[in-house]
Amino acid sequence: MEESSDYDWPIKKGLTARRSGFADIKFDWRKLLAEPLVQFLLAGLAIFAISLATGAGNSTDRTIIVDEPLAGRLAESFTQTWRRPPSPQELDTLIRDYVREEIYYREAKRLGLDIDDAVIRRRLRSKMEFLAEAQVEAVEPSRQELEQWFEQNKSRYAVTVRYSFDQIFVDVSRPGDPDQRAQTILNSLAAGDDWQLLGDPISLPASIEGRDASQVTREFGEGFSGKLDQLKTGAWQGPINSGFGLHLVRLRQRDAGPAPTLDTILRQVTNDWRSETIKKRQDEAFNRLLEQYDVKIEVE
Repeated sequence: MEESSDYDWPIKKGLTARRSGFADIKFDWRKLLAEPLVQFLLAGLAIFAISLATGAGNSTDRTIIVDEPLAGRLAESFTQTWRRPPSPQELDTLIRDYVREEIYYREAKRLGLDIDDAVIRRRLRSKMEFLAEAQVEAVEPSRQELEQWFEQNKSRYAVTVRYSFDQIFVDVSRPGDPDQRAQTILNSLAAGDDWQLLGDPISLPASIEGRDASQVTREFGEGFSGKLDQLKTGAWQGPINSGFGLHLVRLRQRDAGPAPTLDTILRQVTNDWRSETIKKRQDEAFNRLLEQYDVKIEVE
């Protein structure tokens, strides 16, 4: 890899120690070493030296090693993103960016910029939660666990009821009492008048065939399908409120399909189990960590 003139690569093959002369100053070393403060400082220096020797304290380490495994990981990440391996020039750029990032990272830690930073705290929390989530994603539930989950949450998998009905719209924005006009229409229906010639115009279909509750809600507004469950089939009833106004409704059919078995919706149940388990496992992992801390809330 050729060196670039616009990037100063610091190559250090040794360290030069500089001494300042104190020839004229004499110390009583034994007395000095007997001082508790000096002993404390020496112990701290010893711990610091050991941490450097064992690879700890990377934020103060001035050596950055870019070896073949690291370069391979950089190239692999590039390949996954761009669907091709990097050219030599691109790999050189990746390495330079890594060195720049590593230097900034170490210097930021050395300056303590990671301490009491809300953004970094949230990011680290997200990574911890991601680790807990990744562990659950790798877990495959047993058949017994899925059967137990399915039985406890069977209501969420119930087949939606389908409705078939006719409706006559009563526009509440027109002058007069809309309830009175609705009653007049009911009287006309009882007298045998053609229902399709009654009521006010609206863009909704006059007849609905086999729509489930969610579809009825999308067309007529929240709560309308629930009111259909209260109607008897075969007769005009109402008025019923919708997101548009009032409706006279003749419910022709209410169909409830057979409840699904676990095998017919196995993948959906597995995904739901995993989603719920992720939250549970995250809470369990946090509680295990919490037990290791002594939390004192000193707020009046």
